Amino acid sequence: MNLNIAEYLALGLMGAALLLSLYRLLRGPSAVDRVVAADTLSVIITGGIAMLAWLLHSVLYLDVALVYGVLAFIGTVAVARTIEGGRP
Repeated sequence: MNLNIAEYLALGLMGAALLLSLYRLLRGPSAVDRVVAADTLSVIITGGIAMLAWLLHSVLYLDVALVYGVLAFIGTVAVARTIEGGRP
């Protein structure tokens, strides 16, 4: 598995974004900030799974990324509706 410069750059940027989102998740002053950070983390993780599929040349991981993305979206919508005051 030979990684070129673009792949290292993508992995590094995703790692930095992951750390910044984790910081906001832990230190967010409000619940809304934490929900946005959790949603951002789920997008970064979905991208990481898709990148893993590309690096390993396996389409199975794309299915996993798709299911994870849909479940993360449903969870984010449920939490947002709960915070807003509507029914989940």
